[in-house]
Amino acid sequence: MRTNIFYSLILAALFVGAAFVSVGSAADPESPMSEQYWEYWNDDVQKEIDERIEKYRKADCEFQLDDVKEGSVVKVEQISSDFLFGAHIFNFDQLGSDELNAKYKNLYGTLFNQATIAFYWKTLEPVQGSPRFEQKFEDTAEFWNNVEDPKSQPHWRRPAPDPVVAFCESKGLQTTGHTIIWGNRRWQHPDWLPKDAENIDEMERLFEKRIREIAERYQDRLSRWDVVNESSVDFNAQGTKSAYGLMPEDYAYKSFMIAGDAFPNTTEFNINDYSVNDQYAAQIADLVKRGARIDNVGIQMHLFNPADTLGIAEGKAIQTPDVQKARLSAADKAGLPLVLSEITITAPNDDERGRAIQAVVARNLYRYWFSWPTMRSIVWWNVVDDCGAPGEPTTSGLFTRQMEPKPSYFALKNLILNEWRTNFEVTAESKNPTINFRGFKGSYRVTYVDNADKEQTTTIVVK
Repeated sequence: MRTNIFYSLILAALFVGAAFVSVGSAADPESPMSEQYWEYWNDDVQKEIDERIEKYRKADCEFQLDDVKEGSVVKVEQISSDFLFGAHIFNFDQLGSDELNAKYKNLYGTLFNQATIAFYWKTLEPVQGSPRFEQKFEDTAEFWNNVEDPKSQPHWRRPAPDPVVAFCESKGLQTTGHTIIWGNRRWQHPDWLPKDAENIDEMERLFEKRIREIAERYQDRLSRWDVVNESSVDFNAQGTKSAYGLMPEDYAYKSFMIAGDAFPNTTEFNINDYSVNDQYAAQIADLVKRGARIDNVGIQMHLFNPADTLGIAEGKAIQTPDVQKARLSAADKAGLPLVLSEITITAPNDDERGRAIQAVVARNLYRYWFSWPTMRSIVWWNVVDDCGAPGEPTTSGLFTRQMEPKPSYFALKNLILNEWRTNFEVTAESKNPTINFRGFKGSYRVTYVDNADKEQTTTIVVK
């Protein structure tokens, strides 16, 4: 039996209200995971993860303070992370009450320092020539608070972007626009977009118009964009085919070139795909070689099927450390930073054990992804249960539909805001102390008392 002290001490239990949920190691009889699961995620694997986190997510820092009262305490607190922990914000003001909306919004700027904003063409421009960038009544909390069946509304999970962008700016969040060009007709293409080969030139013209219109309106207000989504499946050396059938010739390349001309140089560009293999890396290499500016390689990991998450708990070889290593190594062949642009981890059942399984799977996967040297961000897809798109699972959130936190929320909160933050105090031995430490990369607040007995605060950045 596995006796991993790490898991016995950390995450031995999680609290949801007054409920006690044990999610410890295989040695713990209350663990929801099988012994075979822990064989995959064994002590050696955990040690390797810890070593990579120490090596790649921390940095040495030395700084000096002036005019410090000798013998006083210098407090060093990490206030932000260099790594991006994000989620989409598609349910902005849509949860049905001001209380639920407030709880939802409060996650952004606390647990999440990045937000993915919906720019799906089908719902952004349902009427040709009239994109709904600005908020109208049907985008307000008042409207959604009085809708009996929110999922029946065509703009469910598709809020007008202007107020969402402004909200994210007010919170100081990194932001990603999702998505500009995508070949999917069901979710992306407006009904008025051409659908036959005779109108391919017109479709290409409309693609360029869309890219330039978005760039002109938002300029550098968003940190980055998913410029092209899920284009790799039938990719060949000339980039002429799409998994979604009828698309303009070489559209991925042309989209990046137009975006590069239209957006400021400070705006980052992602390519994004669920197919992560050597073919995807080859596609990216070809695009870059021909002059496309691609800053990040977006990859997805969706455990949409509850049976798969249950299979993980039972010890099936699904999303194991070896699977992660193979996928991330394949993506690394593109030679660019990685972003986990969309992840879903479904609770296999909406009960105590199902929620505990979700928490353990999330914790281990997040630790692995955070440790990967080229990874820059992780984006949880559906934060709230039963708020996904049709066909997506109803139990994949960090919160219930009533915004009650689930064990998976506490698991991520403990990692992001506790384990992966550096905080300490040191006694000043002189009035000009030099302080050395190794800490997680990000911004820090330093508080101390000066010789006039006044509290002083300064900020340092560990890179």
